[in-house]
Amino acid sequence: MTLQQLRYVTTVAETGTMSEAARRLFVSQPGLTKAIRELEQEMGIIIFDRTNKGIEVSKDGAIFLGYARQVLEQASLLEERYKLQAGGKKEFSVSTQHYSFAVNAFVDLIKEFGGDNYDFSLRETQTYEIIDDVAKMRSEIGILYLNDFNRTVLKKIIKANDLEFETLFTAKPHIFVSTSNPLAGKESVTMEDLKTYPYLSFEQGEHNSFYFSEEIFSTTERAKNIRVRDRATLFNLLIGLNGYTVCSGVIDEELNGANIVAVPLKEEGDMEIGILTHHRIRGSRMSEFYIQALQKYISWKNAEAFLI
Repeated sequence: MTLQQLRYVTTVAETGTMSEAARRLFVSQPGLTKAIRELEQEMGIIIFDRTNKGIEVSKDGAIFLGYARQVLEQASLLEERYKLQAGGKKEFSVSTQHYSFAVNAFVDLIKEFGGDNYDFSLRETQTYEIIDDVAKMRSEIGILYLNDFNRTVLKKIIKANDLEFETLFTAKPHIFVSTSNPLAGKESVTMEDLKTYPYLSFEQGEHNSFYFSEEIFSTTERAKNIRVRDRATLFNLLIGLNGYTVCSGVIDEELNGANIVAVPLKEEGDMEIGILTHHRIRGSRMSEFYIQALQKYISWKNAEAFLI
């Protein structure tokens, strides 16, 4: 097995076709196919399933590619450290629920490690996909929350995927509302106060179970429900419809805008927000830096959200 072969299979997985991968790698398609078959033979697995519609990554291949990307990243770091000229493109990926502090830390990461040649990903995505991304090593870090309601179910899935959950902080429940909402000026609100307002939440696709919800109190019955896929849409609807969402209270005016505020919610229940990592993978320098950046943003900027 060589680094070149690992670059071949990761490029094929990225492009989805042998022809496009061969073009990007500046090799002949027969040569690329032969190199991948030799690698599959050596490893004793099928990395790509060949079908009438083209090629697809196999189940074993998805796991193998996760390790391959880690090896290529470590090789890139070695070259960067010990060669006169940096070699290889820096790669790093995070999958997260919709948290502003995750974005802030990602910006710091790019400023620290970006340079002239990098390929970084920040996936604000659904809860199940976060677990799946880290399990298959598409992302080095995942960020999500646990509470008394979902902990047993999610911990079981996390353990089954050979992952670890480490708590970053525990927050008290809040709501996000627009500054024009009558509730914005209150010191705190109750569920009764919220009855007449539209409730906004992030939809979870195929796994739209209460256990995978990004918002606590997901089983509470509400008369007006709106589900969205992205943060910008949610905040626009908060403002346009005087809606609300339940959250940790951690807010960043630069990202979320000056028109959104967090108000404490008088309900029992905490959000234990933390990071997911793969048990078998040692964190890279970039992952260590990213975690430190997360801790910086959640410690000094929003301390009041944890203490109320």
